[in-house]
Amino acid sequence: MWTRGRTELLSGALSDRVTLTGARAATAYGEHVAAELASDLASAGRVIVAGGAYGIEGSAHRAALACGGGTIAVLASGLDRLYPAGHSSLLDRIGTHGLLVSEQPPGTAPTRQRFLLRARIVAALSAASVIVEAGARSGSLRVADEALQLGRAIGAVPGPITSAASAGPHLLLQDQRAYVITDATDVIRLLDDEPTSRPSTRVLQVAPDRPLMRSVESHGHSL
Repeated sequence: MWTRGRTELLSGALSDRVTLTGARAATAYGEHVAAELASDLASAGRVIVAGGAYGIEGSAHRAALACGGGTIAVLASGLDRLYPAGHSSLLDRIGTHGLLVSEQPPGTAPTRQRFLLRARIVAALSAASVIVEAGARSGSLRVADEALQLGRAIGAVPGPITSAASAGPHLLLQDQRAYVITDATDVIRLLDDEPTSRPSTRVLQVAPDRPLMRSVESHGHSL
């Protein structure tokens, strides 16, 4: 694993870190919620984990940095090939004030397969993953799938029923695979294993032949 920045952000308890992820083509609502959650969680001493994409992840990273909190960006490329290019400045800041992580050696370009492989690292670095916004077929749901396979908690932010960007979180909630997240307090309870309500035990017993992405496809939703 290659790193750049504050490696001490990985030395704390797993419950010190939370993954915030979601759609690249996020709505204003989604970006606002991501920033608010990240700011409140970082101010409470929790470290944010996310990819480096536009939309939800970028909003979460910027909010954590703005309040002086810790944030970790997991890349699908080598650390010398920051992607996306439009986030090179943000990722540089994370490499100085937070932490960049990649399993890819320097010089490696991002590919679709490497983005898919990265999802397991994004999920594994934290005690819980929160999906803020995601379409029914969004790649962000793979992070939830990986977290479920690891037995980690999943949170989902409800949104407008008319918004395609909230279809993924709503599906997770309908299937009782995620806890409802309405603020940072809900996330902290999830990290500390003290949620106010608990989904079905299926959350920790996902059949290996029925991953989340297959479940999504069976519902027939699409963007």
